[in-house]
Order: sequence, then structure tokens, then C-alpha cells
Amino acid sequence: MRIGILTGGGDCPGLNAVIRAIVRRGVDLGGHTFYGFRSGWAGMLAHDGIELTRANTAGILPRGGTILGTSRTNPLSSTGGVGAIIETFERECLDALIPIGGEDTLGVALALWREGLPIVGVPKTIDNDIGHTDVTFGFHTAVQIATEAIDRLHTTAESHNRVMVVEVMGRHAGWIATYAGIAGGADAILVPERPFDIEDVCSRLRRRHSSGLTFSIVVVSEGAKPLQGSTMTLGAPGESDEFGHERLGGIGVALEREIESLTGFQTRATILGHVQRGGTPTAYDRVLATRFGVAAMDAATGGRFGHMVALHGSEIVEVDLEEALREPKLLDPKLYETAEVFFG
Repeated sequence: MRIGILTGGGDCPGLNAVIRAIVRRGVDLGGHTFYGFRSGWAGMLAHDGIELTRANTAGILPRGGTILGTSRTNPLSSTGGVGAIIETFERECLDALIPIGGEDTLGVALALWREGLPIVGVPKTIDNDIGHTDVTFGFHTAVQIATEAIDRLHTTAESHNRVMVVEVMGRHAGWIATYAGIAGGADAILVPERPFDIEDVCSRLRRRHSSGLTFSIVVVSEGAKPLQGSTMTLGAPGESDEFGHERLGGIGVALEREIESLTGFQTRATILGHVQRGGTPTAYDRVLATRFGVAAMDAATGGRFGHMVALHGSEIVEVDLEEALREPKLLDPKLYETAEVFFG
């Protein structure tokens, strides 16, 4: 078989491990060749890519990012985009395509599967919000980075008697904020699934400070929002990408302003941003990404298309791509209830 590979959406620790595993598995099975498209779907639209071999994918396991590059290009948003993808697929004489990405990249993959292209998806998102998989690679790396940042901010907060607001990634789901908040000992965690009351947040902080503790840590997902009708205001909406997603960021700064105004406590915001995506993946993410890559290659050679590889418990399984994308995987309420025990 000749198999195409691409990485789409935001970069993520573990992408190179998936690429390496697909190629290595295919080479070991014998007779398979690989073509990697540069910059996600943009590479397929422009027929821009490179041959992938055992030699040029060696040594990339611990590297962050993706050797193929990535973009948020949406071929479904332009006239003729799907036709151009199919044409590239045929010109390159591919037998299958393995796209590695999140809800947007895999959403395009599903549309192409419906058009008749043989597709096997690999889920990727540090937000951990893709359905029908227990976890996605990159998530644990992001949580580790965020936790280390919170640990460091504790010392500054305590030294200066400040409230430190830590903004982490999480557009629709608060998995990173909750995991890192619990691990880092946060005193409040604000997530997209639960619009927050700024007065309630400040009341908890006042209660904590009145008990003799002179500092607090607030962790907030970038997609968190105040309750409807709240007096707290956010900045103007950012630009949207080709998938219609607004550019987020700024909730941390808004909280800094509101908390200091309402409580009088000196408050500072830290936005971790793309630091969470960068650098080498943790051991857990390297292993999970490797298992996903091997399983995706096995699904392709077995002709089991229209599926996505996933983690169920300790097993790697194949799930229907359409079912996996039906709705995002939001934060487990029980996990948040555990976090609430330590608020304020």
C-alpha cells in the first residue's frame, strides 16, 4: 500500500511519535510506502509533501511539534476544495490516508470518507475533548507543563501576598485546567462547562485570606465565561479561523482586573498560551502516540476505513469516526466536584 499522512490543527507533543510509528510499522510489515503532506490539508490542496522513510523518521520520537508542519486550513470552506484533495490523492496513487488531528481535522476526514476516500483517523488534541477515547496524546504533557508553572507561581504569590491567575488552554472543555489545578493546589478553577459568578469567586478568595492565608491561585480555561448577565466584561471577540473558531485569550487579564477591583487583593495574570504545546512529550504521551500510530497502520492494512483509533481503558481500539465526532468530550462533573473540595 501507499499511504498518505498529514498533521492538522494546532501542534501537539507526540505528533512525531505517531508519524514514526506508522512508518516503522509499515516498513516492518513490508511493501508499504508513505507520503507526508506538509502543513496539513494545505499540503494536500497544493500537492506539497515528502516521501517518508524509516531513515528520515528515525530519531523524531522525543521531538515536539511535527516534522510535516501543520495549519488550520479547511478544504471544506472553499469551492473545489474536496475535489482538489481527491485529485491529489489519485495523483499520488495513494491507497489510504491517515490524518492526525483534532475535531476539525477529523471532521474534514469524515467528509472525505463520505466522498469515498479510504481514511483512518488518529485523534490529537491537548484539550482532551475528542469523544470516544479516554485520553488523547499531548494532554498529559500540557498538564505537566501547566502544573510546573503553577508550582512556580505559588512561591511568587506567597512572597508578594498576591492572587495569581493562571490562564491555560481549553476552548470547550476544562480538562487541562482541572487536572493542573488539582495537581498544583489551585484555590479556584474556572472552566467552560460551568459559567462562573465573579462575586462567588471573590467571596471564596476573601474567605481564604480572612483565615490567615495571604495568597491564592486561580486557574482558568481560555474558554471560561462569566454567568450571563454578569457585570464582568470580556474583550472584543478575536478573529476566527477557517473552521469558525474565535481566537481566544484574555480571560486571565479580565479576571486580574475584576478580582483586584472587587477584593482589593493585588492580582497578577499569567497566560501560558503556546508554552503548553511546545517541547518534548512526556513518556506517557510518547507511548500513547506510538500505540495510536501502530494501530492506525494496522487498521489501514486491514481495510478498516472510516474509523479512528482510540484508547479504552488500557486497550487501543477502533471506533466509528462519525460516532467519535458526534459531540465533544466535556469535563467529567465528578472530577470537578473533587476539585471543588479544595476551593477557597
